[in-house]
Amino acid sequence: MTILSRSRSQRSEPAPFDIRDYVDGSAAFYGATANVIMQLSLAPVGYGVAESTVHSGSIMKHPVKRTRTTLTYLSVALMGTDADREAFRTAVNGAHRHVHSTADSPVKYNAFDRNLQLWVAACLYWGSVDVMHRLYGPVDDAVADTFYDYAHYLGTTLQVPREMWPADRAAFDAYWSEHLRLTSVDATIKAYFDDLLDLKMVSPPLRLPFARFHRWFTTGLLPQHLRDELGLSWSPADERKLNRLMRTTGAVTGRLPRPLRNFPFNVTLVDMRRRSRLGKPLI
Repeated sequence: MTILSRSRSQRSEPAPFDIRDYVDGSAAFYGATANVIMQLSLAPVGYGVAESTVHSGSIMKHPVKRTRTTLTYLSVALMGTDADREAFRTAVNGAHRHVHSTADSPVKYNAFDRNLQLWVAACLYWGSVDVMHRLYGPVDDAVADTFYDYAHYLGTTLQVPREMWPADRAAFDAYWSEHLRLTSVDATIKAYFDDLLDLKMVSPPLRLPFARFHRWFTTGLLPQHLRDELGLSWSPADERKLNRLMRTTGAVTGRLPRPLRNFPFNVTLVDMRRRSRLGKPLI
């Protein structure tokens, strides 16, 4: 997920804000795994996923279902109504009720911990802005501020109170720097990340052609601190190559009609509403 920017030369005044103008599904391809790694590098979040007994939500066991759930959460949080958010919150809470540490867990965690949810929301926001810059270039400050304020829904759609979202982008930068330093990767979580990077959840005919490329561009979208934690190398030449690739992608997707740019988020939102109307499980 990312927001589609307009260059300063194209806009003298901020246009009326419609979140659909700033949701771009191309980032779901690029940023998904890097964002999962950022989230799970905070040990309580990582072990909450690694030890979870809710196997139906495991990306390693059910990659399509898990991907659909994540995309739906993002579409509901950003493009849904308050009623959509309430319905999806109830569904997610049902799964989260089973996610908590045991006496044997190396760290304590609980999926209802608002501080852990805030970290996940912060990763989603930080990752979306990073991908946005790479795809489309800098966004003007007025739109950046408006989107930042709107992004609180990434946390408040679950248990994060509005007042916990850092007050502005400067406050967020301070929060991000402080909490990124708290992330680390031990052997258990690294093994999980290696499986993600190498697409071990995907069948071999799809995995083999794409795994190396997936590991490469995901490495480029991680903060340097986490590359170091994972022992991943990244050169200035890699950075230039990734930025060229993403600028080329942005040059194409930025010209698409809004419904195509919004895909797959617009589709998962419609599907969620259909499931809700028919009384089917939302996750």
